[in-house]
Order: sequence, then structure tokens, then C-alpha cells
Amino acid sequence: MKLITAIVKPFKLDDVREALSDIGVSGVTVTEVKGFGRQKGHTELYRGAEYVVDFLPKVKVEIAISDAQAELAINAICKAANTGKIGDGKIFVTNLEHVVRIRTGETGEEAI
Repeated sequence: MKLITAIVKPFKLDDVREALSDIGVSGVTVTEVKGFGRQKGHTELYRGAEYVVDFLPKVKVEIAISDAQAELAINAICKAANTGKIGDGKIFVTNLEHVVRIRTGETGEEAI
């Protein structure tokens, strides 16, 4: 089993959710986050004063998925989140050792 964590632009969230739904992913966790990478923030003008926005708004999408579906999910996220511009995001894939569904006690892939 894998845990896929994708950091994407907020306006791409609906596209990513739809792409994952199309390949049969039934559950995702979404968190609003802030951060920066190569984008390094930008300057904005507010009421005549210029200030630096160091941390840009992003969305973190987390999916627990079987090994067999992991590559499909990664490709779906890449296609849906791609704008071709800097700041499109990143995808991190980690191994899941153990998963338990609290309500039923199911474990492993049955719990996903």
C-alpha cells in the first residue's frame, strides 16, 4: 500500500478530485496549506504599500491506495494539476505499513 501526498495549486483541486474519481479512487483527504519552492513567493501592492508574500497558498491531497493503483493515481494527478508554469506542485509517495478502519477493525487493503 502507498500513501500519495500531492501539493497542488488550489484552483486545480476540483480537476484532481475528478481525475482520481475517474480511476476509481474513493477517498481523499484535503488540507489547505502554505509553502514555497522554486516560486519563492512574490511581492504585492496593498493600499499603497509593497510587501512580500513568502508563503503561497497550496492544497495538500492525501490518498491511501493499493500498490496496483498507485501509478494510475500519480499519472492522473500529474495530468490534472499540470499548468506548465512554475509552482504546479509535487507528488510524494511513501509506503504504508499498516492501515486499520476504526469502525469495522478491517486491516490492510480492505481498510482502504
